[in-house]
Amino acid sequence: MSNSWSLASANLTSVAVLVFVLGFIGARIKSDVRIPEPIYQMISIYLLFGIGLKGGHALKSVTADSFVKPALATLALGIAIPVTAFYVLKLIRKVNDMDRGAIAAHYGSTSLVTFSAALLYLDNSKIHVEGFATALLTLLEIPGVVVGVYLGSRKLQQEVQWGKTLQEVLTGKTVLLLVGGLAIGATTTQAGFLKVTPFFIDLQSGFLALFLLHLGYLAGSNWGEIRKVGASVALFGIIFPIGAGTLGVSVGHWVGLSIGGATILGVLCASGSYIAAPAAVSVGLPKANASLALMSSIGVTFPFNLIVGIPLYLEIAKAFH
Repeated sequence: MSNSWSLASANLTSVAVLVFVLGFIGARIKSDVRIPEPIYQMISIYLLFGIGLKGGHALKSVTADSFVKPALATLALGIAIPVTAFYVLKLIRKVNDMDRGAIAAHYGSTSLVTFSAALLYLDNSKIHVEGFATALLTLLEIPGVVVGVYLGSRKLQQEVQWGKTLQEVLTGKTVLLLVGGLAIGATTTQAGFLKVTPFFIDLQSGFLALFLLHLGYLAGSNWGEIRKVGASVALFGIIFPIGAGTLGVSVGHWVGLSIGGATILGVLCASGSYIAAPAAVSVGLPKANASLALMSSIGVTFPFNLIVGIPLYLEIAKAFH
């Protein structure tokens, strides 16, 4: 128990959590601490490519046998999570099927920043994570959005523009930069990787802190919108990630992942997207309430996972092992 408290305390006082809180407070007191949009986009590109590059380099030491089962399990989770989210949301009567599909797509997809914060947290705790973790992030990103859009569009009178939706998912910067980074990291030589390590790897924590400052500001400045979604949707944004995260950890344990690997899979399953999913949903479900899904993801689930969820999923992983 004392170990759990020390881990929770360390997370609450980490730079990642504190800088998010700083951004939130800045927004509430009307201080313009937000990052200019071009710089925000640059940081997101930096993190996507840097994480992909690091994951691709780590893939060199991964055998196919150790990766196949986790990969197949991740794809199955990518289908199961949005389906479960969609039908759980039926308990909230004021949310229609289109909005349920949009929310399910956000929660079926993943949060790059939550993933990054979890990797940093586990690294600081000296807990090993499998080299193919970034590949699992990419695998979980795609089916969640597609399934969510499908579920939300089944009763629409108009046909969904599936070509444009799939193009947005597959060629959007999230998947393209992650996959591209993975491919480059796996292809380049050790010498080539070391040349870019000082920028793309060593500085990631600092850029992540700036990104979290901006996300804290967004959460704080949209607090009124978060309250509008209602207590029931906000409650979903906390309870559902705990269930999905526990499922991810248990599946990770079942397919043989380490404690760190199972924790990361739990974090991926528990997180909600606010980069890739909103863009795809805007094409696939243009009449859905975009702010409902986005504010639930970034305003409720993201801070919950950042502050409470990550250490919670680690403790669950330890319990399973």
